[in-house]
Order: sequence, then C-alpha cells, then structure tokens
Amino acid sequence: MRRSLACALFLLAFAPVAHAACAVEENGLEPAIAAKKELQEAKNAQVVRDLRTLRDAAIVLESYGFPKECKELVAIVKELTANPEGTIKRSSDTDEEKAEEIQESREPKVGPKERR
Repeated sequence: MRRSLACALFLLAFAPVAHAACAVEENGLEPAIAAKKELQEAKNAQVVRDLRTLRDAAIVLESYGFPKECKELVAIVKELTANPEGTIKRSSDTDEEKAEEIQESREPKVGPKERR
C-alpha cells in the first residue's frame, strides 16, 4: 500500500513536467506553412525560409529545456503563418547591407582552435 502511494506521488510530481513540453511537431506548423498559397510564390521563398528557421529554433529551445520560450516562439510562427499577407509586408525589407549582415551572421564562425 505504501509503495503504491509512493509511486502515485512520484508520478504526480513529474506530471507537470510532461505537460510543459512544447511539442513543436504536434502544433502543425509545417502543414500550416505549406498550405498558404501566398507562401508558395517564388518571390516569398525567403519568408518561408524564415518561418522554417523560427520553427527549427523552437525545436532547439524545446530540446534544451526551454518549454516556455518554445511555446512563445510557436505562437509567433502561428501568428505569422495565419496572416501571410501581413508577414510578407513585414518582411519586405530590401536593404542590401542588412541582408548581407544577416547572411554573414548565419555562417558558422571558426574559433582559434578550429583554424589549425
């Protein structure tokens, strides 16, 4: 009897942790991105890449144990995907210098020990 009570309390103690998971794949982000016809146009390929990058970042946050931040990022991606016209307008920054900075920041940096 004591053992079963102890097991039940142990399981209850860890139940909130299970509910705290973000479950990015279960939120249907990829199907939502793929379903929007506006995002299928070639001129909006960068927007789609950005949305998928954000989705991937949510997966990384989840794997590193940041469920709250993961959920916030999932909510942002859902909001951006729900309104593709607004998202496309928001992303219409054509500043070439800014685009180059973003591209450069995406490239992995080599540390002093890795250069050898």
